[in-house]
Amino acid sequence: MKKKKLPLLVLSIIFCLLLSACGSKSANETSGGNKSKKEPIKIGFSALPSWYLWHLVEKKGFFEKHGVDVELVWFPVYADSLSALNTGEIDGNSQALLDSISPLEKGIDLKAVFITDNSLGGDGLVASNDIRSVKDLKGKKVGTEIGTIEHFFLLTALHEAGLKESDVKFTNLSVQDAGNSFIAGKLDAAGLWEPFLSMAVNKGKGHKLVTSADFPGLISDLFVVRGDVAKERKEDVQKIVAAWFDAVDYLSQNYDQSIQLIADEAGISKEELDVGMKGFKLFSPEESLNAFKEGDNYQSFYYTAEKNAEFLKELGFIKDIPDFSSFVDTSFIKAEIERAK
Repeated sequence: MKKKKLPLLVLSIIFCLLLSACGSKSANETSGGNKSKKEPIKIGFSALPSWYLWHLVEKKGFFEKHGVDVELVWFPVYADSLSALNTGEIDGNSQALLDSISPLEKGIDLKAVFITDNSLGGDGLVASNDIRSVKDLKGKKVGTEIGTIEHFFLLTALHEAGLKESDVKFTNLSVQDAGNSFIAGKLDAAGLWEPFLSMAVNKGKGHKLVTSADFPGLISDLFVVRGDVAKERKEDVQKIVAAWFDAVDYLSQNYDQSIQLIADEAGISKEELDVGMKGFKLFSPEESLNAFKEGDNYQSFYYTAEKNAEFLKELGFIKDIPDFSSFVDTSFIKAEIERAK
C-alpha cells in the first residue's frame, strides 16, 4: 500500500509547489515586482516653450527609434513637477537649475544629464512705457513670484542698475498672476517668463524693459533624473538623451512643421509658440558639455549654479551651498557625442 501511495504523494507535493510558484509569480506581477519587464521611465515637463519639445520627441517616434519606453507626464503647475521628482513619483524632469539646488542641499540624489536650453529673452521684466530703464523702477510697483527664477532675474537686473529689492515696491505674485496684474494696470512692472512675457506686452500697455538676452547663461534649464535611475537604468537614460537630440536636430531642419505639431499638442497657437521658442537657445550635445566646465561667468554651469545658490541662501531657502560636481553626470552627453559622430 505504501508503495502505491508514494507516487501519488510525490505528485501531490509537486502539484502544490507548482501552484505556489504560479501564485507567487502572479502576485509579483500584480504588485509590479516582475523585474523582467521594466516600467516606463516617467518624464515630467511643464509650460515652457523649450520643454514642449518633448511633444516632438514623442510624436515623431524618437523614443521608439531608440527602443526606450517613456511616459511623458504633463504638469500644469510647474512646482508640482519638482515635488514629484523629489519624492520619486517621476523619474526625470525638465526644470530650472535654480529649482534643483534646494533638493540637492537637502540630500536628495539628483543628476543633471544635459542642459536643455538657456533663456535668451524667454525671461524678463515688462514695464509700463514711462519706465525706460531699470533705474526708473525705483519706487515703482514690481511683481513676480518670490524664490523663482524670475525673482532671481529681477534682483540681478536691479543689482546691475545699482538698486536693491527694497528700492522697489515688491509684490509677491505667481508669474501668471503678475502678468495679469500688469495687464490690468495694477503693477508698473513684472518679472515674467514666456509665454506670459509676450502676452503682457501684447495685451498690456508696456514693453520689455530687460530680458535674459542681456544676461547670456544666467538662466539655465536642465533635464534631471533621480540618482537611482541614472545608475540602475543608465542605458534607458542614454536612449532618452539620443531621442531628445534627434528632436533638436529635427526641429532645426523642419522648423515650421515641428512648431505646428508641438503647438497642436500643447494647445497653443503656432504664432505664440514661435515667439516663445525664439526666447530660448536649445543646446547641442557639444554646447551642453562645454557649459559643464568651470568658469568665471554665466557661460559656465558651475558659476551660474554658485550664483543661484547664493541667491537662495540669502533668501533663507537653503543653509549651505551644495557640491555641484556630484550633481553633474557628463557621461551621457559624452556618449551622445560619440554616437553622433
